[in-house]
Amino acid sequence: MVLLSPAKTLDFSPAESPTPTQPRLLDQSANLIAALRKKSPAKLRDLMHVSEALATENAARYQTFDTPGSLTAAKPALLAFKGDVYRGLDADAFTQEELALSQNCIRILSGLYGLLRPLDLIQPYRLEMGTKLRVGRHRDLVCYWGRRITELLAADVAATGTRLIINAASKEYTACLDLGNLGAPVIEADFRELRDGQLKFITYNAKLARGKLAQVIVQQKIDKLEQLHDVDINGYTYDEGRSGDRVIGFTKR
Repeated sequence: MVLLSPAKTLDFSPAESPTPTQPRLLDQSANLIAALRKKSPAKLRDLMHVSEALATENAARYQTFDTPGSLTAAKPALLAFKGDVYRGLDADAFTQEELALSQNCIRILSGLYGLLRPLDLIQPYRLEMGTKLRVGRHRDLVCYWGRRITELLAADVAATGTRLIINAASKEYTACLDLGNLGAPVIEADFRELRDGQLKFITYNAKLARGKLAQVIVQQKIDKLEQLHDVDINGYTYDEGRSGDRVIGFTKR
């Protein structure tokens, strides 16, 4: 199983997919929507650190948000997200069989939905996990979601027989997880490039590679770490010297 962050860029044009599913933490999402609906665009701008136009757009989204989402207003998460990671993953090119298979292989962390399966229906939204939104006794989203996401992900690990979790999500999102209580070892995927004699993290290329890694895991049905030793991820290859019990390093030379 591979963990991904969501994306800010979205595409809600029609797309074919296997039978979609509903996110499983919608009651908790509804609590967040209720809190967000009370905030003016100006307050959302300050809370989310976005432009006035984005704040106004998202204020309108929260007012019309529907839980659960209808088929006409929503789209499976794996096909709706279109940021760099998802360009690398290229789910639009998946066969229907591969989309169905991804339901057990990929989990997406979300500030609004908590934990998403690829075919879970989402509506247009923007709410990053690092947002300092106070909900009840919870001071922010990391505090709000942490236990809930950890327990649901651990249940998924048990139900799918997952033996290994590859973490390709950002630290902002994995901050909400208790990584030691997921029922399987968590290995961080680390992509670096050798430039001018130094290993460097190149954000755009690394994001594309994270998505490509998820694609490879689905299409090649990878469930053992050793199976990743011989794959080429956009020019990144396995680096034994940078790998260990908690990290698998890929280097582009």
